[in-house]
Amino acid sequence: MSWIRLVGLDEASGKLAELYRAATLRAGKVFHIVRAMSPSPHVLEASMGVYRAILFGPSELSRAEREFLAVVTSRSNRCHY
Repeated sequence: MSWIRLVGLDEASGKLAELYRAATLRAGKVFHIVRAMSPSPHVLEASMGVYRAILFGPSELSRAEREFLAVVTSRSNRCHY
């Protein structure tokens, strides 16, 4: 059970609705990690900026290597996303 009141897709408005739409276009759905930040859309937007910088910004690592590290980290943390 969640301790954070998550904002549902059908009740999101303003900036959050925009971020949910972008998430759906990008991944086909809104993952729970995104919804966990729904009470603070400005935090969600900043978090997505960090995510994009890590995966798509300049780096000595290839995109495949970055994705691999994300999978290994998630697996080590027993995350399902």
